[in-house]
Amino acid sequence: MATKDLSVFIDESGDFGEYMSYSPYYLVTMILHNQDIDIAKEIDAFDGYLRTKGYSDHAIHSGPLIRRESVYKNCLTEERQYIFQKLFNFMRRLDVNYLCACVRKRECKDGVDFTMRLSKEIASQIQLHKEYFDSFDRIIVYYDNGQIELTKILTSVFGLLFMNVEFRKVKPADYKLFQIADMVCTLELIAVKEEYGTVSKSEMEFFVNMRDFKKNYLKAMRKKRL
Repeated sequence: MATKDLSVFIDESGDFGEYMSYSPYYLVTMILHNQDIDIAKEIDAFDGYLRTKGYSDHAIHSGPLIRRESVYKNCLTEERQYIFQKLFNFMRRLDVNYLCACVRKRECKDGVDFTMRLSKEIASQIQLHKEYFDSFDRIIVYYDNGQIELTKILTSVFGLLFMNVEFRKVKPADYKLFQIADMVCTLELIAVKEEYGTVSKSEMEFFVNMRDFKKNYLKAMRKKRL
């Protein structure tokens, strides 16, 4: 009998260093996909679009896309907005859910306290939906091991909560759901920044204003929260 597998694609925003005003938050996003649900058609269609734009085998990174950095530095605002809209619409068509853990580094006494709070927040997000996770025979966690400290936390948390978990290192360009995790993490970070009045000028310009950001993106995305 075939096993029922849950894919968990994870991305993060922030770092494990001391609190700095330019990096005051740490977020971890988990994209959840029941592998029984075929999404190959949607992925093929999105890959086709990327090829027409000259981005074959390219991993879209939403933060640099919004801020006009890296490979997007010579792209006009309208082009970057169009690429982002295509990625966002791709996410909306997919039958996936997500969870997001967030820690304000300013509230942490030190690095140990930060690690403890982040571990508890990730575990709490999962335990709130433990019945959902337990409905699967196997949980496969995909992460690019971009931050070794987070890798250790993930293996510890998932290893303690589940006996049927596997970990796989991913190459972002190979997995569209990892790019979706990156996008969701970016949008959740902007939502946190808006709450505390720290949205950057480039973010504000990209989305025109925070009212449009909430109406056109945040509200629609959060319908996929587990």
